[in-house]
Amino acid sequence: MGRKEVLRGDPPLGTLAQGLGTECPNRFSSSTTAFAALREPPGVSARTWGSRIALIIGCMDPKAHTPNPQGAWHALKDHLEAVSRLAGGFAQHFGTPSLGQALALLHDLGKATRDFQAYLKVAAEGKRTNSVPHAVWGAALAYVALGSGQHEGWEAFGLPVMGHHAGLPKRGEAASKLAQALKEEPFKEVAAFLRSSELRTRLEGLLNEALKEVRSKTAGDPLRLDFLVRMAFSALVDADYLDTEAHFDPSVARLRQEGYSLEKLWARFHRDQEALLQRVRPSLVNSVRREVYEACLQAAELSPGLFRLTVPTGGGKTRSGLAFALRHALKHGLRRVVVAIPYTSIIDQTAQVYREILGEEAVLEHHSAYEPPLGEEQEENVLRQRLATENWDAPLVVTTTVQLFESLFSNRPSKMRKVHRLARSVILLDEVQTLPPELLKPTLEALRLLATPVEEGGYGATVVLSTATQPTFEVVPTFQGLPVREIVPDYPRHFARLQRVVYERRPKPLSWEELARELQARPQVMVVLNTRKDALALLEALGEDPHAYHLSTLLCPAHRREVLEEVRRRLREGAPVRLISTQVVEAGVDLDFPEVWRAIGPLDRVVQAAGRCNREGRLDKGKVVLFWPEEGTTPRGPYRVGVEKARLLLEEHPPERLHDPGLYQAYFKELFTTVKTDKGIQEHRKDLDYPEVARRYRLIQEDTVSVVVPYGEGLARLEAFQKAPSLQNWRRLQAYVVGLFRNQVRERRGFLEAVPGFQDLYVWRGSYDPRRGLVEEYADPSDLIV
Repeated sequence: MGRKEVLRGDPPLGTLAQGLGTECPNRFSSSTTAFAALREPPGVSARTWGSRIALIIGCMDPKAHTPNPQGAWHALKDHLEAVSRLAGGFAQHFGTPSLGQALALLHDLGKATRDFQAYLKVAAEGKRTNSVPHAVWGAALAYVALGSGQHEGWEAFGLPVMGHHAGLPKRGEAASKLAQALKEEPFKEVAAFLRSSELRTRLEGLLNEALKEVRSKTAGDPLRLDFLVRMAFSALVDADYLDTEAHFDPSVARLRQEGYSLEKLWARFHRDQEALLQRVRPSLVNSVRREVYEACLQAAELSPGLFRLTVPTGGGKTRSGLAFALRHALKHGLRRVVVAIPYTSIIDQTAQVYREILGEEAVLEHHSAYEPPLGEEQEENVLRQRLATENWDAPLVVTTTVQLFESLFSNRPSKMRKVHRLARSVILLDEVQTLPPELLKPTLEALRLLATPVEEGGYGATVVLSTATQPTFEVVPTFQGLPVREIVPDYPRHFARLQRVVYERRPKPLSWEELARELQARPQVMVVLNTRKDALALLEALGEDPHAYHLSTLLCPAHRREVLEEVRRRLREGAPVRLISTQVVEAGVDLDFPEVWRAIGPLDRVVQAAGRCNREGRLDKGKVVLFWPEEGTTPRGPYRVGVEKARLLLEEHPPERLHDPGLYQAYFKELFTTVKTDKGIQEHRKDLDYPEVARRYRLIQEDTVSVVVPYGEGLARLEAFQKAPSLQNWRRLQAYVVGLFRNQVRERRGFLEAVPGFQDLYVWRGSYDPRRGLVEEYADPSDLIV
């Protein structure tokens, strides 16, 4: 049989290194029974060929990384073994420990080549050189061992290894590249290394066991395979990053071992909650809050799975939801609590509430952060920056809905590193009604798998759908028939008891001037509009009203916090205050106005705005006025569909029906049956096309860039970040950043200055108004955070 013919053959599983001797390659004999294609070429003696291989890979002592600050090289064998222990432990939590270990042993085998070892040597001398690919060769070993794509489930091995630096690839393209890789010289060098390594026997056994795990876990379902590849990839990447960090910066690695336990967090929470219950004054609102809290403690005893937490606005959802999550995690041995929040306006507020209860260092708050460019060509140059990427190794994580789900459906290592930690965790989705309707099928499919027990092919998590306005997800096929349990079964009675407002609907559209006159006749009032453009138009109609305040994403976060503090102060003191806001103020912002006006919008948004009226029940009844702005605008897409569905329902039903949770169920049913809930993502998931899924799964459709505004310490913090571009300095800068769409950047180049050396980071050189923020009239973005 000729050399090329053998190379293209498909050895059966378990024969990857069968017959490969354990001797160092320079002691090969002509009797060695190995891959025939990996033996010496015709006309070259075994001794000469073995000597060449020994020179290529440094005879059994290849390195994984350049020396650390102490001068110690990172041996490849040590790295593979350490990553295998970590990844196997991570994957154990979702029932595939052998898969985790096998991926780890394969992931950097491609570094055992002449070219890569030479690259490390040059890099260690501080010289610039082109990087050398390595991930493909380990993936090719897995590919050929699993029948060159013929064995069901090979993708769970080949794709994570191939993509552990550059990102999960598309299955079809990966298969073509791996088939080609089998013909390349580096592949033969790597196979020769494995032939002479003690890892070979262990890897054979792991591949057999791991393939059984994959087939049991996925049961032939391509969507289950897609999800397993994601979780296994995450476990591999996190393990790789952690061991590399331990090599380059052992002090940071040691710090990761310190922290809080769930037991300590629960003890602190319970102590604080009992003290709160003792000191609050008796009232209707506090009575409902106590009932909700007690129901959460009772429900925490139930087995893990899917839950609903339905609480009327002001009913203590933030505290009680955390009580359920912490107690439930402790009761059932779950690993952490992840709270996902949709709005920029409330994530800081919620995290601060948790810190006040649990301690400043007890909460990991994860917003979007600067991520360096990825890809193998930059790996040695940006390694230290990448090590700072969060992996959610904390008992309590507060993050954004966008961060959570776009990480789950990403294909990038830095974003996906953390997602394996969702297995056997409590995931609390706050304001779950804000999930984009056009992404519901893949989103709900992911939640279903996460909340399925590990022994039934899932990931053993508990998922809590938390809101005052529960969506009817049951109309989406992927969610039908699932056993979702109510944490507070008596929630309709709580809604009836907490009717703190009366609704009124204005029959005729109002101009901005008419609306301004209505507001100026009221000393304390808030109005919520559908777009930033509308908010600016109304602000203009109010003229120089000294008591008018503006809140929208045209203001940087630090500016918004100052506005909210001033508004709260004036409310407490009974001073005149008229707040003109967009949706940024809804869902959780702690304001309590006697009267709220809301432009007709999606029905759940209307109710959220009403939650800022008579929030603490100090009045007999607050007043919520619904109106249609004559010159108003609405964002396109599902939001506009929601506005139209709400307008029709409000025409059919009297305003007091807004107190009935059943009305929202009817609204969401109408919405979800009108809007497409997939965007073709499920088909691409079945095809294992990870780049395309990542491109399509965007909770914020428009691509935004970061613009630093000249407000407060903004420019000083930018200078600090430029001098030391650390994650900490980037976070400190975020308080002075406004997001703009790319088309807006192109249109306003004259006002923007690119920050040298940083992609998609600009400085605003135009006006920044103390009341309006960025004064240009931009299209309104979602209030979600990237």
